[in-house]
Amino acid sequence: MIFPAAPGPARATGRPGERREAAVLHQIDHVGIACYDLEAAIARYESVFDLTVASRERHEDQGVREAMLRVGEGPAGASWIQLLEPIGPDTPVGKFLARRGEGIHHVGYRVTNITAALEAIGARGVRLLDQRPRHGSMGASIAFLHPADMGRVLTELVEPPET
Repeated sequence: MIFPAAPGPARATGRPGERREAAVLHQIDHVGIACYDLEAAIARYESVFDLTVASRERHEDQGVREAMLRVGEGPAGASWIQLLEPIGPDTPVGKFLARRGEGIHHVGYRVTNITAALEAIGARGVRLLDQRPRHGSMGASIAFLHPADMGRVLTELVEPPET
């Protein structure tokens, strides 16, 4: 499926070497990784990459315990690894692990206005798993896009809290 360019300022033509700014997404916010054992996954990322946990949360509504590990700083802010352990087998991450085992669960992209991003993406024919933003990690507003419309990739939009 080819999406039309978003309305707004003139866009690059796509010539090699020409810079083009994304109209909706600003950077990769995080990569969500499903794991069986959160503590073991944290230890692996700390020992292999020298990362440290910046935040731990339990999201009953999403059925996960999570840890956010800061990777680095980009033009729009930090990027993260999000380690996800299911609270139970009947949760989305629990079902993912049963089907596929440990690995990349989703990719989260930073947006500046999640409501506008949902409206624009929905108008382009992508099914929204979340019609409205909901509470996410570290106070962010989040929403998910249907993986069938995104090349089988569960895609999360993330609007960080204002600082």
